[in-house]
Amino acid sequence: RQRQMCIRDRRRTIYSLMILAVKLIQQNALERLFKGSLWRACGLVLLSAVLLSGCDSGPEIVKISGTKMGTTYHITVVADQPAPDNLGALIEAELDRVNHSMSTYKPDSEINRFNRLAVNQPMSVSSEFLEVLTIAQSVWSNSGGALDPSVGPLVDLWGFGPSPSEDQIPSEEQITAALASVGFDAVMIDANEQKIIKTRPVAIDLSAVAKGYAVDLVADLLEMNALPDYLVEVGGETRVSGLNPEGQPWRLAIESPLLIGQIERVLALTSGAVATSGDYRNYFERDGVRYSHTIDPRSGQPINHALASVTLLADTCAEADAWATALMVLGDKQGLELANRLGLAVYMLSRDNGEFTVSYSKTFEPYMAAAAQQAVSEES
Repeated sequence: RQRQMCIRDRRRTIYSLMILAVKLIQQNALERLFKGSLWRACGLVLLSAVLLSGCDSGPEIVKISGTKMGTTYHITVVADQPAPDNLGALIEAELDRVNHSMSTYKPDSEINRFNRLAVNQPMSVSSEFLEVLTIAQSVWSNSGGALDPSVGPLVDLWGFGPSPSEDQIPSEEQITAALASVGFDAVMIDANEQKIIKTRPVAIDLSAVAKGYAVDLVADLLEMNALPDYLVEVGGETRVSGLNPEGQPWRLAIESPLLIGQIERVLALTSGAVATSGDYRNYFERDGVRYSHTIDPRSGQPINHALASVTLLADTCAEADAWATALMVLGDKQGLELANRLGLAVYMLSRDNGEFTVSYSKTFEPYMAAAAQQAVSEES
């Protein structure tokens, strides 16, 4: 398709040159211009050949993948011009910036240094750390605390933390004690001085935003290198731009919670970021009760509503990542109401007597229409 578009555009250029030549002939100007120069008379033919030959190879498809930040990443670039020879190394460097700053598994990372920091002691941080923290703070505030990077003590208490533990149901006293160590309001940001401070003992985990932010850094890198057609995916969080190798919008699947690997819906996108949060992969059951790994930081309890998964589209993957987590905590009713109020593009799948029902925000409606139109176009 792209080769056809290339040939079409260049043929238009050739036809324009031919029309110009005819006009010059009519004005007796072409004869004077080319008189005595036979090789010039072949100029238009040679130019035509050069223009069309540039369409023979088509764009280069660059695919780069690897492991980083405790997960995998996959990048596809449709390069109409040569990509940098060290593109893979440049991408690794961007991912390393996030990993070295926000990984809770690296003792000397910025986030671990902050978690060890004494109360009321300011700490200078990188621009990347500050930006992610600011995004988290914005979503925390606008969601009424549904996203809270300080929720770690509750996650650990319920047995879903990084250290393996048996499924356990903590007592109300234990939950109350853990809640005392939770609260993102204790983290203060001084953007002008690029410093942060904690007003009481809290520890944070930015994983609900960091993967999406890493996607954005790689996407920005590609655009700075004049590579506007790409798909960047890190740990399931994705951002796309332009067209895929077939010259069509990128196709992104929303997974069905009913069966892992089964596709619920396919989106056709030429720009934007997509993130999905769900509770159907990590949970345990006790006495017929299902306990999700998603903990509501306001109550200290696992979420208990019908929402099984939420997919969110945004301009940046960091925002999509953060909001998908927040809306998963809020549930289908409160989450959809907030999404409509804030103009968020949201697609939800909720449990209903063994099946799943679909709901989506008003801002998501154009994506539904685009997906349907793309399906009709492919069938024809």
